[in-house]
Amino acid sequence: MAWFGNMLNSRELRRRLRRNAGLRSISLLLAIGLWMFVNAGQRNAVTTLSVPVSYRSLPAGYVIINRPPDFVKLEVAGTRNLLSLLDPERLTVKLDLTGVPLGHSDFKIGPAQFNVPPNTVVTRVTPDEAQIDVDRMISRDLPVHLNLTGPVAKGHQINSIELQPAAVTVSGPSRFVAPLSRAETDPFDVRGADADLERVVGVERPAPEVRLGAVRVLAKVDIGEQIEDREFRGVDVQVRDTDFKSRVDPQKATITLRGPILKLANFDPKGIVYVDAQGGGPGSQELPLEVDLPDGIALVKQAPVKVRLRIFRERRSGNVDGKTS
Repeated sequence: MAWFGNMLNSRELRRRLRRNAGLRSISLLLAIGLWMFVNAGQRNAVTTLSVPVSYRSLPAGYVIINRPPDFVKLEVAGTRNLLSLLDPERLTVKLDLTGVPLGHSDFKIGPAQFNVPPNTVVTRVTPDEAQIDVDRMISRDLPVHLNLTGPVAKGHQINSIELQPAAVTVSGPSRFVAPLSRAETDPFDVRGADADLERVVGVERPAPEVRLGAVRVLAKVDIGEQIEDREFRGVDVQVRDTDFKSRVDPQKATITLRGPILKLANFDPKGIVYVDAQGGGPGSQELPLEVDLPDGIALVKQAPVKVRLRIFRERRSGNVDGKTS
């Protein structure tokens, strides 16, 4: 009977074991997974982070000319659990520019500048330095120069140019502003113009780093006829306002006239040089030489200034040429 009871107990035990096999399998798998997760988290790994770079305490009136790096790449080694907690913003490298000199300076960026958690280490920094170019800001008032493109119409010239404002304030790094002698405008076309022009024109920036106090000016260009002096030789001297025959000595004159170049190019001086014999009787006298000019033409000089006029007693008939009648 004892033997039979033991057999029954053994069967019950096996039945219970088979009934809990599924739960035991699940528990075993969970235990293995947890063990693997914990061990994997404790293994060493490397991660790459993009960390910001800030530049602080730049002296007043100074400006950074170049574009130093805004970010550096960090390679950090440690356990996966610790690396997953890293925040790039909290690792920002702060470069102190207090007392930085003018010109180029190099700032080293090394692993020690990053406050990483214990059991992690910065293995590489790229780039490992920041190159900074510093200059002083200055401001100047410069005259504005109108950039003319032409030419104007034939026989014309530019008499004057008026700009409003005539000068602009230019500010920026000294290396760009100090060499400037004037501020140039955008092209102002006067090609073929024969009358005054007026329009708004832009002012060019000498460099992207330079700022202008005014970006446009009002340009007024006074365009007129081109004036020149022209000499006429061998011009006949005529006698006016006498009914008597006469003779002048010398009989020809040289005159220099000033006027528009196109008008003088086709000007005929015949009949404009004369002596006025009005009221004079027969005899010889010295009279001033006169020149009768149209509007827009002026006398510059003449030779001779006076001529000797001899009036005869004989009256003239018909047309006379002013020499002998």
